[in-house]
Amino acid sequence: MSISVSGNYYGGGAGVDSYKTTSKFIPDIWSGKLQVKFYKSTVLGEITNNDWEGEIKGQGDKITIRSIPNITINSYSKGMNLSNQVPTSTPIDLLIDKGKYFAVILDDVDKVQADVQLMDMFTSDAAEQMKIAIDSDVLDGVKSAAAAANLGATAGAISANLNLGTDAAPRAVSKSTVLDFILDMGQALDEQNVPETGRWMVVPAWMAAIVKGSDLKQAYLTGDSVSPLRNGKIGMIDRFTMYVSNNLPRTGDNDSYIMAGTRDAISFASQMTSVETIRSTDTFGNIVRGLNIYGYGVTKPEALVRGIVVKT
Repeated sequence: MSISVSGNYYGGGAGVDSYKTTSKFIPDIWSGKLQVKFYKSTVLGEITNNDWEGEIKGQGDKITIRSIPNITINSYSKGMNLSNQVPTSTPIDLLIDKGKYFAVILDDVDKVQADVQLMDMFTSDAAEQMKIAIDSDVLDGVKSAAAAANLGATAGAISANLNLGTDAAPRAVSKSTVLDFILDMGQALDEQNVPETGRWMVVPAWMAAIVKGSDLKQAYLTGDSVSPLRNGKIGMIDRFTMYVSNNLPRTGDNDSYIMAGTRDAISFASQMTSVETIRSTDTFGNIVRGLNIYGYGVTKPEALVRGIVVKT
């Protein structure tokens, strides 16, 4: 992935010598650190596909994703004339139309402390806050984009009897019922013929605590050779790799959306396109700022399932 960097990190004019120590805030270093730390800490990097990320050039870009057409299977009788299909697909546009930025002033009074350690501190915090903002935005944006048969009180493309909860009537989960809910989410994907490999589920912290406190100790449910409660961590449950996030959208104090699927469901592209250091015109200091542009979309809704639960 290429990162473009703009701006003059030294500034210019009178007083340049007074802040030469800020040369340690090299834009290339900032950009690289932000990008690496962002992907190490976000759940989106684990549950989405990023196949088109390298094509981003700037905010407002549009990436056209080609979809695989469905091939029709016909019955054959000896001697019959064959009907040939011309496969067609509908391209999906992934719009890179969102952006988040940070901008901080490095005051000349603190120039003695303006070393690598201070840069790391600012970079780490900027990456964490960027992660929270973008995670929250994407998870909220896709909460209603699952296929119609993968959400609601009558979910199930075949059965139509899986209660995954609604805004008005979220499904109650407790230590004794949490496994049933997880199994129903898995069944919804099964009925859509979604592959078992690579499945994930994102739950809030309170639901993770319920799972850990439940009687979920049968190793055969996990695909692992030991209990999923080993070392107090959630492993795989009913083919789902479990992730915990505090950024899932909520409908109330004890209600939360639950997301599950495979990486094919959500396409996400993000890039730190600009990191620059400029001289402030309002005070004695340098401004360090960065812009992260991104876009997302549910490109395979049948591979995404949504639940709404309430703690009981």
